[in-house]
Amino acid sequence: MKEFGIRVPEILFPKNIDTETWAVVACDQYTQDRDYWQKVTEKVGSKPSTLNLILPEVYLNDADKPERIKKIRENMKDYLDKGVFADPKSAFIYMERQTAYGRTRKGLIAEIDLDTYEWKPFSNANIRATEATIVERIPPRMEIRRGAPVELPHIMLLVNDKEGLLVEGAGKTAKASGRVPVYNGKLMMNSGAVTGWSLETKDEIDSVAQVLKKIADKNRSSDGSVFLFAVGDGNHSLATAKAVWDEEKARLSAAGATAEEIQASPVKYALVEIVNIYDEGLTFEPIHRVVFGCDAGKMIATLAETLDGELSNVESAGVLEKAVHDSKNSFGFVYADPSGNTKYTLLETSITDLAVSRLQPVLDDYLKTVENSEIDYIHGSDEVFRLGGKDGAVSVMLPPVAKDSFFETINGRGPLPRKSFSMGEADEKRFYLEVRRLFS
Repeated sequence: MKEFGIRVPEILFPKNIDTETWAVVACDQYTQDRDYWQKVTEKVGSKPSTLNLILPEVYLNDADKPERIKKIRENMKDYLDKGVFADPKSAFIYMERQTAYGRTRKGLIAEIDLDTYEWKPFSNANIRATEATIVERIPPRMEIRRGAPVELPHIMLLVNDKEGLLVEGAGKTAKASGRVPVYNGKLMMNSGAVTGWSLETKDEIDSVAQVLKKIADKNRSSDGSVFLFAVGDGNHSLATAKAVWDEEKARLSAAGATAEEIQASPVKYALVEIVNIYDEGLTFEPIHRVVFGCDAGKMIATLAETLDGELSNVESAGVLEKAVHDSKNSFGFVYADPSGNTKYTLLETSITDLAVSRLQPVLDDYLKTVENSEIDYIHGSDEVFRLGGKDGAVSVMLPPVAKDSFFETINGRGPLPRKSFSMGEADEKRFYLEVRRLFS
């Protein structure tokens, strides 16, 4: 597994784990909703919880951030020193997450070598970013990870595995072991439930290694490189982990550490959840656009010409939504004409890449030519039609994200534009459960 940057982690779980208070949602969710995080605080009370080991990003710009980070470090040390955790478990964890929407997502918790990941565009690393990385977002996160005694993952890696060999195969193996789940229970704030089983014997781990090789061979390029995993969620967290490791690697080298000592550093690795991109419980929702302050007719005509598409007016919101939703390469526009009547325009193209990867650069170039124009990113068709009917606004509806061209597009064109897709709803995002030692 070393070739593919995967290894079996040493995972810490609390004794007598209560998933409903121990696990909390990823820190980059509900960033405008302090009330949500206040309710989480009240729910947890004085019980051990991952809430006490993370910094929700709703507080990232608060004046007391240094004190919060200091307290997080103290909590991490206390949890390690005062017997909150059971003995480390050396195992992969197969996880099933039931969401509040009736979906079940399957995942495999593993440890990745950060030297096999690269977020910069057009990398040939095993693990690559799916969306453009905003460099400015990395340093604030480094403050939290740098020197932290433990890490908690909300990173989700996608694997291109149509046959369901890796994650689904691990699930069959784990369940067949007959072992009691390592965790099993509800998640707070009506976020569903989660169950995890360990894979820990040599045969179980070898089966994962054999499957990894099969998938790698299927995804090997002519130059010998393998695009094995794409970062679905937590790209900036993973980029932060790599930046902290680069610092630590330089420090170890300067201190005269041997290659073996550098290889053994826990900081070289990061915990992740691997998810099959074809998992039916994993929904890819397009993130739509709304543009303010530009001439709708000119903008739409420019996009149509540049993307070599065909325009047509449709009679209703329902017709437009169905036409876009049923396609892989059509776009819908909603805007008000000079008389204030809402118009619906369909742009059909022959794009074969992921549609957003072609649209966004053209849209960006056009908006540079229009003074005082602005763009925002919106979820759901209701917002598309609500905002598109306003004076001076044009909503752009995007088609569903095509899973079968996802890896191919990133491999050929590099990371997708910002805000390209969302993996499920906010409360379907990864919850913190597993913990791993980091800095001593």
